[in-house]
Amino acid sequence: MAEVWQQIATTAAAEFADITDTAQATRIVVRLGVAALLGGLLGWEREHAGKAAGVRTHMLVAMGAALFVLVAQQAGISAADNSRVLQGVIAGVGFLCAGTILKGDAEHQVKGLTTAAGIWLTAAIGVCAGLGREVTAVLSTVFALFVLWAIPFVHDKGGAHTSEKKPPTKAG
Repeated sequence: MAEVWQQIATTAAAEFADITDTAQATRIVVRLGVAALLGGLLGWEREHAGKAAGVRTHMLVAMGAALFVLVAQQAGISAADNSRVLQGVIAGVGFLCAGTILKGDAEHQVKGLTTAAGIWLTAAIGVCAGLGREVTAVLSTVFALFVLWAIPFVHDKGGAHTSEKKPPTKAG
C-alpha cells in the first residue's frame, strides 16, 4: 500500500512541475501581471465612464489572452502554430464583444461599440504581454487611453458632437 501512495505523490508532484526554474516563474508572473495591470487601466477608464464592462472584465480578458499564448509558448508550440492560438483568442473575444453591443429601437441607435472595441483591444494587449512584448503592450495602452480620453474631449470642443440634430440650412 505504501508503494501506491508513493506513486500517487510522485505523479501529483510531476503534475505541478511545469515551472522548472525561478526565471520561468518570474517570466510568468511579470507577463500575467503586466496584462492584468494594463487591462485594469483600460477597465478603470470604462468603469469611470459609466460603462458595464469595467476593471474586472478588462483584467480577466487581458490575463486570459496572455495566458493562452504564454501556455502555448511554454508547451513549445512553433510560431506558425501559435497563429492558430491567436486566431482562437481573436474569435473568442470577438464573440464576447458581440454581447456588449446593443441595437436600440430608434433608427441608427447602437450602443456598446466602443466598449466592444476596447475589450477587443484589451485582448490584443494581453496577447502582447503574454508573448513577452511588454513595451508594445504599454504603448498600446497609452494610445488606447488617449483615444478614450482625449478624442471625446476634442470632439466635444470642436462642436461635432451635439445632442440635438439640427435641420440642414438652405443656401441662398
